[in-house]
Amino acid sequence: MVILEPNDLFRKLIAFTASVHQVKHDFSKDLRLDDITPVQYAILEYLAVDQPVTLSEISDCLHMSMPNTSRELKKLGDKGLCEKFAVAGDRRKQAIRLSPEGQAMMDGVFAHYGSLFQARMQRFSPETRAEIERSLDVLQTHVFYTDRPKRNV
Repeated sequence: MVILEPNDLFRKLIAFTASVHQVKHDFSKDLRLDDITPVQYAILEYLAVDQPVTLSEISDCLHMSMPNTSRELKKLGDKGLCEKFAVAGDRRKQAIRLSPEGQAMMDGVFAHYGSLFQARMQRFSPETRAEIERSLDVLQTHVFYTDRPKRNV
């Protein structure tokens, strides 16, 4: 096994993340969500993967100003796709989650992505698919983890 220099390893990481973005684009290019902007979709996707969250967590993760985040969340709330609720133990704080309608929409989106992913994986042997799964686990555990603790809100 060849051990890469730190800069070479970092370049591979950048190339890998760029490829992930390209595949995500390829999976989503034919997906049409009525009346949902790309910014709103990014918020919905973030919520679908990691909810409940606070306004500031959305703002920070998606590199948006707090006022813009708040405005987009209001629009999504008006469309019935997400909802705010008081945090247990501190009624002054609010968290955001998908509404049942928003969850159903994102379940449909992820089902679409899942079918495209499964079609891509069909060409691989069971051993290769198992290796891909192990690789994803290693990346998630050691590279793409978050320091934010999970909350029960």
